[in-house]
Amino acid sequence: MPSLSDLLGLCKLKVVALILLTAVVGMFLAVPAPFLPDVWLVISASIGISMAAASAAVFNHVVDEQIDMQMSRTDQRPLPQGKVSRSQALVWGVFLGVIGLGILQLFVNTITMVLTFISLIGYAVVYTMYLKRATPQNIVIGGAAGAAPPVLGWTAITGTQGIEYALLLFLIVFVWTPPHFWALAIYRVEEYRKVDVPMLPVTHGLAYTRLQILLYTVLLLLVTLLPYLAGMSGLIYLAAALILGFMFLAYAIKIYRNPDDNKIAWATFMFSVNYLMLLFVALLVDHYWLITL
Repeated sequence: MPSLSDLLGLCKLKVVALILLTAVVGMFLAVPAPFLPDVWLVISASIGISMAAASAAVFNHVVDEQIDMQMSRTDQRPLPQGKVSRSQALVWGVFLGVIGLGILQLFVNTITMVLTFISLIGYAVVYTMYLKRATPQNIVIGGAAGAAPPVLGWTAITGTQGIEYALLLFLIVFVWTPPHFWALAIYRVEEYRKVDVPMLPVTHGLAYTRLQILLYTVLLLLVTLLPYLAGMSGLIYLAAALILGFMFLAYAIKIYRNPDDNKIAWATFMFSVNYLMLLFVALLVDHYWLITL
């Protein structure tokens, strides 16, 4: 029998934590300040969304087992190490998905359950089983599943009321995903080439990928201004979006100007994770700032 730590090792807990943060921020932004969302709804939705995200991660591990065995970044995962069998992983993934979706249906609402199920299928099946191996635009198209959590958090509290604002959050994460993941793909390009996964630097070269990172980062900077321009957020968020955006842009420019320094790609990838986290924290702080004045 696999240990609990081995089963949790299939869940990509750091990714789930970032997903949960964006979802929770969506929950709080759905309620006008100074009011707070219902605590029980926040807890139930957080558990359900997290379990569904963990379920998608488990299925990703199962599908990518052979690839993971050949890549140094992933060869220590529980499946390649033989700590968990494929059948055990599948049972674990189904369990997490069913329980997570069940919680959303019973204690949150149907629209959130349905959208969560769609995003789970989008990541575990459409992206992992097809897009990842079919097109260098895999992360662009598949990024829609990873961008869903803020919308899920929003609908958990208000249903579809005001969902157009939640879609702005979706757009931010959607545009953030390509430069975030392509930076990693540049750093690990030889491993992706070895396993024949058509990531952009493998199919179109490093120079083209660096240019795309730069262009997407410029687009991301512009997209992050939309919550302020739409009246959803105020000056605190605007300042954070500009500061973080120009910092991200500085990394993208370094990647573009220093093609032989692979460490910059890794530094950019790591910064991009903190970037998204801090940006969503800024959204939350800005939303409730006036309460403290």
